[in-house]
Amino acid sequence: MTAPASKDSFGARDTLKVGDASYEVFRLNKVEGSQRLPYSLKILLENLLRTEDGANITADHIRALGNWDPKADPSTEIQFTPARVIMQDFTGVPCVVDLATMREAVTDLGGDPDKVNPLAPAELVIDHSVIIDVFGTADAFERNVEIEYGRNKERYQFLRWGQGAFDEFKVVPPGTGIVHQVNIEYLARTVMARNGQAYPDTCVGTDSHTTMVNGLGVLGWGVGGIEAEAAMLGQPVSMLIPRVVGFKLTGEIPAGVTATDVVLTITEMLRRHGVVGKFVEFYGESVAQVPLANRATIGNMSPEFGSTAAIFPIDDETIRYLKLTGRSPEQLALVEAYAKEQGLWHDPSHEAEYSEYLELDLSTVVPSIAGPKRPQDRIELTDAKSSFRKSVHDYVEEQYPTPHTKVDEKVEESFPASDAPALSFAEEDAVASVPTAANGASGRPTKPVTVRSEERGEFVLDHGAVVIASITSCTNTSNPSVMLGAALLARNAVEKGLSVKPWVKTSMAPGSQVVTNYYEKAGLWPYLEKLGYHLVGYGCTTCIGNSGPLPEEISAAVQENDLTVVSVLSGNRNFEGRINPDVKMNYLASPPLVIAYALAGTMDFDFEEQPLGVDQQGNDVFLKDIWPTPQEIQQTIDSAITQEMFSKDYADVFDGGERWKSLPTPEGKTFAWDPESTYVRKPPYFEGMTAEPAPVTDISGARVLAKLGDSVTTDHISPAGAIKADSPAGRYLQEHGIDRKDFNSYGSRRGNHEVMIRGTFANIRLRNQLLDDVQGGYTRDFTQEGGPQAFIYDAAQNYAKAGIPLVVLGGKEYGSGSSRDWAAKGTSLLGVRAVIAESFERIHRSNLIGMGVIPLQFPEGESAKSLGLDGTETFAIAGVTKLNEGETPRTVKVTATKADGATVEFDAVVRIDTPGEADYYRNGGILQYVLRKMTRS
Repeated sequence: MTAPASKDSFGARDTLKVGDASYEVFRLNKVEGSQRLPYSLKILLENLLRTEDGANITADHIRALGNWDPKADPSTEIQFTPARVIMQDFTGVPCVVDLATMREAVTDLGGDPDKVNPLAPAELVIDHSVIIDVFGTADAFERNVEIEYGRNKERYQFLRWGQGAFDEFKVVPPGTGIVHQVNIEYLARTVMARNGQAYPDTCVGTDSHTTMVNGLGVLGWGVGGIEAEAAMLGQPVSMLIPRVVGFKLTGEIPAGVTATDVVLTITEMLRRHGVVGKFVEFYGESVAQVPLANRATIGNMSPEFGSTAAIFPIDDETIRYLKLTGRSPEQLALVEAYAKEQGLWHDPSHEAEYSEYLELDLSTVVPSIAGPKRPQDRIELTDAKSSFRKSVHDYVEEQYPTPHTKVDEKVEESFPASDAPALSFAEEDAVASVPTAANGASGRPTKPVTVRSEERGEFVLDHGAVVIASITSCTNTSNPSVMLGAALLARNAVEKGLSVKPWVKTSMAPGSQVVTNYYEKAGLWPYLEKLGYHLVGYGCTTCIGNSGPLPEEISAAVQENDLTVVSVLSGNRNFEGRINPDVKMNYLASPPLVIAYALAGTMDFDFEEQPLGVDQQGNDVFLKDIWPTPQEIQQTIDSAITQEMFSKDYADVFDGGERWKSLPTPEGKTFAWDPESTYVRKPPYFEGMTAEPAPVTDISGARVLAKLGDSVTTDHISPAGAIKADSPAGRYLQEHGIDRKDFNSYGSRRGNHEVMIRGTFANIRLRNQLLDDVQGGYTRDFTQEGGPQAFIYDAAQNYAKAGIPLVVLGGKEYGSGSSRDWAAKGTSLLGVRAVIAESFERIHRSNLIGMGVIPLQFPEGESAKSLGLDGTETFAIAGVTKLNEGETPRTVKVTATKADGATVEFDAVVRIDTPGEADYYRNGGILQYVLRKMTRS
């Protein structure tokens, strides 16, 4: 693609010479005020200078950025044009499906299918499909890859077709690495050199943890697959100039503390501070002391604290890492010269202006974990046992009656009011109080169950048993300090004679093949394998719900006895119902602590007070006895990791080997859809589409599909994890001849809208308040007399047949979590026209608009509860039609009519925040907007 010529109103166009090469650049110092801007806003400023077209991007936009007021609320819309798009296969397959469908739709509207082509480099890494079916054996990796190819053959054939059919689209085949690790180790440029220009590398990705690349000084974040497709097709991302939080780092990380501990501390601090929709930027004297891998780990967790990005500036450490990972000398020279020339090089003595300020003295960080259901719920390791004992009561229903009629003082002391478990009266004269260590009881409910296993022997399972201890996910597997720390801890444990408990499912899923290489060079694989940490695959695995089944006898014991068991993983997500259907409590931890919990076998464990076992001499062995020193970890890093490892492993990154190359692949500009496929189907988004959009209409006679509480995440909305046989999606697959063993996961079937609609709002932990004490994908179907309980999908089908539109009611932070396009696509395809919530997270709000669903907010301080709405009402929404006149109304009038004719009226705030979003909504969605624009041109 030839870069569009900038109008260059500021005379910023110039030439930069680096060695023998010359590049066109746009100088930031030509814009007044640029020097005081944070690093991240300088990158946006350059983007506007280079893409100024006088229409979408004007001199006024550039001036507004130069005059940025750090204290003002965001109000100025700008159009950001990312340099490239990065995808993983779960979210990437639907993107390619939509592009393939658009090619046909363009043809139907009389256009040229070749116009549907990525205009920016688009790279897809297949990393989300490997499931840990096999673990704890030397051939686990090979067997899991074999099963993966068998399950996903249709998807992989489709992606191979896309690789050949579309320009600027590359696929990294399965078994290579995790998308974000491949991004920082190979794909990221830091500074782009393209079409004779040099400019900052920026990207959007179809995975919320795209922010990991922020550690390399690359501005990028996760968007919905819908926005990513538009970006690939040359559409800028519409955004408001954000507030920027300056996060100052001082001090040094103490011995025994890991990068994971730092990340969990920062996550807790920023989530508490409130950074949704903001940029976070790290600065200060200690930035130089933060290794690149740690920076990437921090950037990775940006969605967990809610910011759009969490970026580190370019400095010597950036160059060191780019060199280590095999980037060319020419690229290194360009990055350094460009960053210094443009004022993008980190200068600790120069402090930019920020909207808000936070500071962390790294020396104050202590070992931590987070859980049992949110990444921001940090627990100091010393408090882990007592915290577990409090939290377990949220999951265990056993009653513990005592003769007291009130809670005794000792119990009150053990559970401060803020953390008190809900106490319910078992009988009128007895409180179901919680036994604690303070009053002589165990401190937690217990339910010992004896399990007999041919393979694992006989053992006792109880509430709190760690049944999964997985080293997984981009967050930590990219970081040699924690990965080698875990391996050295494993060596020390084996040498002391310790072993993992027989009920723990162990797994090692590194983020790239480089990890395998440095484990081999350091001679540490045998120790990991001795503890059951065999290589199971290069992919996200446990962190995204691909933990695979528990051994049958353990799964049966958990289900039959309703045991509350635990997973511990080195990932970034631990939302309810995400990790494994048998596991209720999930904790995030550093890789060394994952192994420590596998040795302990239970969450009900105090590492300071309780030994992990005994050594050959009969001495107690505590965690501190096997924890490696920082010096030993660093010496191992220095001796085991080389530049050649990266150069060798990434030399043939797009090759994929025989398995990939031998897949039979269709050819042609348009895809030959297989009507029998249950993986890849042509979606209905463009059916009946006309060259001009129909006017938008108000909503009347709408029913509530779901009434939901606070912190409903896209994990609750979007289909993920295993497909249950008795669910609508399971029934669909069985009707299409698919055996239960071949269901695969929802993620692997994201290219089939029929499966995905049936799994929308079907999370096993979803609580729809239309029903009492029911969890899962159920609602009341008011097309039937009395509104009986029904699957959400089945009810939605009945509403559609009756011509009844739908709304969803939500609480605070609706749609937080991953950038899941299917959370919006599924909502739209179920017939939902509006979501009314107390507040939204950025990506999901924007994705709803991208699918033609209007996001509305209750008036400030109001909620469904305060307004007396129970979800049985019929809703009318008036004032939406103002959008036809080219304006976005600030509010619309909502009238909810109850069964007895009484009404509740309120003015809902319209959360269409930018003119670009209004255009998308008027067109019925972002893809329809892009398609119409293409055919007109």
